[in-house]
Amino acid sequence: MALRVSNSRLTRTDRSVYARRPASETVCKFWAMGRCLKKECRFLHADPEQKTLALMEEKAKSIGKASDSATVNVNVEKSIGTHKEKAEAEAVCKFWADGKCVRRRCPYLHSWFRGDGFSSLAKLQGHKKGITGIVLPEGSSSLYSAAKDGTVRVWDCNTGECSRVINLGAEAGCLISKGVWIFCGASNLVKAWNIESNAEFTLAGPVGQIHAMEIGNDMVFAGAEEGVIYVWKGKACSDAKANPFHPHQALRGHTAAVVSLRVGNIRLYSGSMDHTIRVWNLDTLECAMTLNGHSDAVTSLICWTTFLISCSLDHTIKVWTMCKGGNIEEIYTHTEEDGLLALSGMHDAEDKPVLLCSSKDNSVRIYDLPSFDERGRLFAKREVRAIQVGLGGLFFTGDETGGLSVWKWLEPAVKQES
Repeated sequence: MALRVSNSRLTRTDRSVYARRPASETVCKFWAMGRCLKKECRFLHADPEQKTLALMEEKAKSIGKASDSATVNVNVEKSIGTHKEKAEAEAVCKFWADGKCVRRRCPYLHSWFRGDGFSSLAKLQGHKKGITGIVLPEGSSSLYSAAKDGTVRVWDCNTGECSRVINLGAEAGCLISKGVWIFCGASNLVKAWNIESNAEFTLAGPVGQIHAMEIGNDMVFAGAEEGVIYVWKGKACSDAKANPFHPHQALRGHTAAVVSLRVGNIRLYSGSMDHTIRVWNLDTLECAMTLNGHSDAVTSLICWTTFLISCSLDHTIKVWTMCKGGNIEEIYTHTEEDGLLALSGMHDAEDKPVLLCSSKDNSVRIYDLPSFDERGRLFAKREVRAIQVGLGGLFFTGDETGGLSVWKWLEPAVKQES
């Protein structure tokens, strides 16, 4: 018995892969960017969480029983609560950052900060590569920033506009200021500018990339890639055109690049890629001791009253103090999930001490001191390697994209008397 084979053709709809495949639980990446043009896309055009909520709401309507409806409402509320917890995830939505997020309930942050008591004032754009230093000299109406693009930019604090660009001809590694002086370290180069007289000088002697600079006891210190700390002595000159900074000494002891420097408590502290902190006597410029608490590069140092605070790529912040006999000992260690890059300390609008610490996860954590309780975070597109505090509750961050952010502590609300 012969079998009859139908000659009728399948229509496009019958042959469609969308009719034969089960619905995918994957969200369409083109829909997420607002660009999907398919009539029958096999991927979801909704967040899985939103789809679940919609089904639960439909179920609640169809059941029609108060008890069941209440149960569903509880489940819906629990799901919304879970969504809120996800929104606390420490990640900024990359689509929102590019102005392309179309989700109604995105599980990622749509803000450059989390926390209370501070706000974002401005985003200054101009640098083409990562920012390595920011300074706001006392009494100046200009903000200065240096970057790996080989420039120092001068920003008008009143308008936020860039008023001047200084080309260094080499990648800037750091930027500091003291009084009327601004110093910038670059490859085989240290530049000095007097913002009152507009005089510019080049400090002789450095070799290699300069990663960190500091000023103390009428001396300028520069940490270089070979582990050397170059020292210049400053002298007052009657001739305004004469270079007042003269090579004085080179401090040796570190076995890898010096990436952080800090003067405090009549000492110079240096942090290195060799995992150590060296303590130098400011009068004799001799190394008094070596601190070995970190297991990776010591990326930043600050002095807070009688304490030394350090952070490292080993994920830790360490607090050190002077003990009897002159030794410096570690008294506290705070650990994070990622390597740490830069530290800065200040007081908030209520005069409470806070510590700012940037991390390799593209955020800056804000801690209350001395508890180290986290009170907020700042976020960036890339790692933040420059943090600077200013007067009037201002503080600044610079990231690896070249973006410079201006932040401010908010004045506490006036309490109404009951």
